[in-house]
Amino acid sequence: MSRPPFPPFTEETARQKVQAAEDAWNTRDPERVALVYTEDSVWRNRDEFLTGRAEIVAFLRRKWAKELDYALRKELWSFNGNRIAVRFQYESHDPQGQWWRSYGNELWEFDQDGLMRRREASINDVAIELAERRIFGPRPAAEHGVTFPLR
Repeated sequence: MSRPPFPPFTEETARQKVQAAEDAWNTRDPERVALVYTEDSVWRNRDEFLTGRAEIVAFLRRKWAKELDYALRKELWSFNGNRIAVRFQYESHDPQGQWWRSYGNELWEFDQDGLMRRREASINDVAIELAERRIFGPRPAAEHGVTFPLR
């Protein structure tokens, strides 16, 4: 199994990889998302450590059961060889109705087949009011690659 584009990345192919990841995560389909990772992929997500697709799927199911109406934006920060760094923001609400904006950075490492073998994510959450929301569903194609605000 392979997932183009393949490393070593250029700026164009790194941007394609980032947009593909954003698009996949916005489906909120754990099985689909997990297919872009190697069978033995290792993750650090906040304070949780995962290994392998089965753990990734279970994690994503738990995540999207509590982060309702999740909508994500990712932006390329840097790339080199088989590695990409991104910044991201997503919004979701909890089962009690509180909206959150989550800010984070990810470090990605890919194998020769374009599958991600390592993902490290640092994430902080900020409570927001409904009126403060700015991320509504998947990004329209016309907005691909558009920088999003820091706050």
